[in-house]
Amino acid sequence: MNNLNIYFLGTGTSQGIPVINSKHPVCLSDNVKDKRLRVSVWIYTDNFSIVIDCGPDFRQQMLTSKCTYIDALLFTHEHADHTAGLDDIRPFYFNQGNIAVYAHQRVLDNLAMRFHYIFNDENKYPGAPSVNQYEVAENQSFYIKNQEIIPINAKHGNLQVFGYKIRDFVYLTDVKTIATTEIEKIKNCKVLVVNCLREEPHTTHFNLAEVLDFISLVQPKKTYLTHISHLFGFHEEIQEKLPENVYVAYDNLEITI
Repeated sequence: MNNLNIYFLGTGTSQGIPVINSKHPVCLSDNVKDKRLRVSVWIYTDNFSIVIDCGPDFRQQMLTSKCTYIDALLFTHEHADHTAGLDDIRPFYFNQGNIAVYAHQRVLDNLAMRFHYIFNDENKYPGAPSVNQYEVAENQSFYIKNQEIIPINAKHGNLQVFGYKIRDFVYLTDVKTIATTEIEKIKNCKVLVVNCLREEPHTTHFNLAEVLDFISLVQPKKTYLTHISHLFGFHEEIQEKLPENVYVAYDNLEITI
């Protein structure tokens, strides 16, 4: 079986780091690991390529990563920092044809409203991309290029979100709570990527204490923290606080499973 490659396209929050006009020390950092685009990940093998979430930095992320083909876009939820770059699928559409989009039906409906010119096939503008829509439902795995994708149901405050499991890799972002039945799907995975906003509590995101408790519960071999706020601190200082086999992800980090 081919290795599974994980490329961190973005590891920041909805504003990214640096935040516009912020004088916070982290936003002024010269360390490239403290500069974070909106959260997204590219997962690929020799014959399989998907991107999870398509935020406002999608174009730059594709250029930097040199991703040239995507079999599908998977969405976790409808918030703008995860969806606002959808128009930039156009070059992929011109090269490949319709782009496969997988999401909760609620999210598909939201995207169809916001990007009507992409989802509506009537009187279509010649330069607009087109998509093939696929509903992701709780407890229903699906396949892309013979690769099984298992959705993980969670809550982002009161909003339902999906994480995804591919082989021994689990990706979770914008998670605050998760049911016991879903936790069983995650236990003992080789690599867990999970959101960790900051040390202080937050109403809709894991903070550091919560994510460390979650890691202790699911016992992954390795964990990478993503969706990092500038309020968490400098990359190197965060890393020093973390236990063994827990790492702060950063933009353009690539790992192989």
